[in-house]
Amino acid sequence: MAVFRVKKTKNFTVMSNHHLKNKKLSLRSKGLLSVILSLPDNWDFSIKGLAAISKEGIDAIRSSIKELEGAGYVKRRHLKSSSGKLSKIEYTFYEVPRQK
Repeated sequence: MAVFRVKKTKNFTVMSNHHLKNKKLSLRSKGLLSVILSLPDNWDFSIKGLAAISKEGIDAIRSSIKELEGAGYVKRRHLKSSSGKLSKIEYTFYEVPRQK
């Protein structure tokens, strides 16, 4: 089978192949992490935001985030408001999984 490649001069993403070669990850999670890694660093990550730019719904995104978190590709941190209530979740994404 042939693979056809295009010359990459603009509008492409360079990322590690680690998650793409990880047989323990579903294709949906591999695709989601690839999309996430293609977004600009200042993009405001949220499950609703990710669902808005994809065909997948909120539940599918949430499920994939949990899978990626379990595999070490995502770290979630709950941020609290000045009153002590949960205000936001901060996500950190890794190209290569981190030890827990």
